[in-house]
Amino acid sequence: MPRVTRMRLSIPVSAFVAAVVGFGGTLALVIAAAEAVGATQAQTASGVTALCLAMAVESLFLSWRTKMPVISAWSTPGAALVGASSGFAVGDAVGAFIIAALLLVATGLIRPLTRLIAKIPASVASAMLAGIVVSFVVNAFKAVAVDPVLVLPLIVAFFVIRLFSPAFSVLAVLAGGGALAFLTGRVGALPAPELSTLTLIAPTFSLSAAIGMALPLYLVTMASQNLSGLAVLRAAGYEPAPGPLISFTGLVSLLIAPLGGLTTNLAAISAAICTGPDAHPDPAERWKTGPFYALAYLIFAIFGASLVALFAVLPQSLIVLVAGLALIGALANALTSALREEGERMAAVAAFAVTASGLTVLGVGAAFWGLAAGLAVMALEAAKRRLEKNR
Repeated sequence: MPRVTRMRLSIPVSAFVAAVVGFGGTLALVIAAAEAVGATQAQTASGVTALCLAMAVESLFLSWRTKMPVISAWSTPGAALVGASSGFAVGDAVGAFIIAALLLVATGLIRPLTRLIAKIPASVASAMLAGIVVSFVVNAFKAVAVDPVLVLPLIVAFFVIRLFSPAFSVLAVLAGGGALAFLTGRVGALPAPELSTLTLIAPTFSLSAAIGMALPLYLVTMASQNLSGLAVLRAAGYEPAPGPLISFTGLVSLLIAPLGGLTTNLAAISAAICTGPDAHPDPAERWKTGPFYALAYLIFAIFGASLVALFAVLPQSLIVLVAGLALIGALANALTSALREEGERMAAVAAFAVTASGLTVLGVGAAFWGLAAGLAVMALEAAKRRLEKNR
């Protein structure tokens, strides 16, 4: 006789919590990335809407198809990478999104590519990620000098709330900061509610954008997001086939790129909320969080234009603060991983320093040069060890 399992309230609750944490905690980063490449408000709203639709489709299909709690997210380190870039226009960014998506599709279809990415030393990859996000974290604290009355209490609140609920600490700062800014007259006229629309953006392709943005975007999405997302699923007792998951999110990313949509990938932090026993005591039932997660992002997609317009009237210091605080955890984890192995620390420091410097050579951004520097130092140290061994 087939087993009958009742739907638990914990399933939709876990799904909506994961969606709210993922969306509200890092939306400021996506908007900052759009601003960095000169996107208009309409193009930014289109990108956010396309991302939400993509994540709804991916999470619904992959969870239903695999009967696992497979949910997706936008590439948070990818947004930080684009936001930290300079000299690129919105068309260049769209071209980079297309190239990165094609690389993700190829990685999912060609198994050796997945193994090749996994062979990039975690110390160097983490150091590159730390170099990308560190400027956002530093700028968050620099905002104290711009508006101490607004920013300083929010920083204190963030660290206090993190003691009890890390997942909601950034959301609390965003909500509390928005309310405080409104009450103190720092917010302009509130925008009228409007439904989202999608805008096509013509891509432009250049070697500098391909090497300086597309390749690092692909690498941080794979190393920091997809591999972490797979690790979260495996830690919860699931054994997904990586190829189909990566190629499907890459394919959907390819479809939304001309709409301004950043790369999507397997979720890690949000997924942890949906894969644990709090979602459902029976692991076989947790896949049902996927459809509810998709529903939440469908709602976000409908009102994406209004949300972007609302962010546009908030004080810039608050947006900078939220973006930086959202990346503190990522920076801490990246630095810990980068410096864990004593023999790889010099290579990691080189990768971090070059990436954080913002160095641009031949039109190619710092993330690529940081990765190259870290790998070069590691190769030199490996060669030295071989010479000493052969003496």
